[in-house]
Amino acid sequence: MSFGKNIRTYFDGQWHEGDVPVMRAADHGIWQGSSVFDGARLFDGLVPDLEAHCARVNRSAEALMITPTVEAADMVAIAREGLRKYSKDAAVYIRPMYWAIDGSDLGVAPAQGVTGFALCLEEVPMPAPDATTTLTTTQFRRPVLADNVCNAKAGCLYPNNARMLVEAKRKGFGNALVQDAMGNVAETATANVWMVKDGEFFTPIPNGTFLAGLTRKRHMENLRAAGYVVHETVLTLDDFRKADEVFLTGNFAKVTPAVAFDDMRYAHGPLTRKAREIYMDWAASCPL
Repeated sequence: MSFGKNIRTYFDGQWHEGDVPVMRAADHGIWQGSSVFDGARLFDGLVPDLEAHCARVNRSAEALMITPTVEAADMVAIAREGLRKYSKDAAVYIRPMYWAIDGSDLGVAPAQGVTGFALCLEEVPMPAPDATTTLTTTQFRRPVLADNVCNAKAGCLYPNNARMLVEAKRKGFGNALVQDAMGNVAETATANVWMVKDGEFFTPIPNGTFLAGLTRKRHMENLRAAGYVVHETVLTLDDFRKADEVFLTGNFAKVTPAVAFDDMRYAHGPLTRKAREIYMDWAASCPL
């Protein structure tokens, strides 16, 4: 089921109008969970980091033992072709995805070289620049690489994120601030997380328990190029309780200010606004 509108789907070598079926009942991806995806964005006629997102879905496939079948450059060309059918002011979510079709070894492992591919475009509005969220803790934690494919953007990881998000919503908050297996902050249920303290930026150091996002990486590069100090480091819940500002970064919204963590309150502060401003200035260099 879609969460947007005006859907176009590339499947079996051609574009189709609408949310067309792409998987069969016996496909490995539907009953064994061998699926990966990525997400990029079209907004204001811009497609920032489209190439990087297409390259990452191939890496995710390999991490999940699925054979990628489309070169990243070809995927970019397919996406650009499909996006040209949308109006100039459309905001579109760009989702390339793979799934294994056949299984091997009693059906558990995905068979190599037999892969489904689709690229789905959905018109989904960008959140307003002043849209904010609130955070709370969750009983659920990020897995480690030893017991799950934390190095892939894999569909099988998302039920755990859903548990986090539903728990936070039931407590009256917008999102969950999630810990790793060691009890340190990893991310939120839907995006990477940052804090600002004494004029400097901090974000959890990648430790194999969460996907260090492409938008996160872009913010790091942009902020450092602008002269700001950015730390990748171990952060605790108490560090966030003492922060001056907190915000989320991800492809879907780019920057989302957090204005509360449980009973703590934060301002939608100047450095959070600056991070978004710098990102949007850079994104202007990425036209469709």
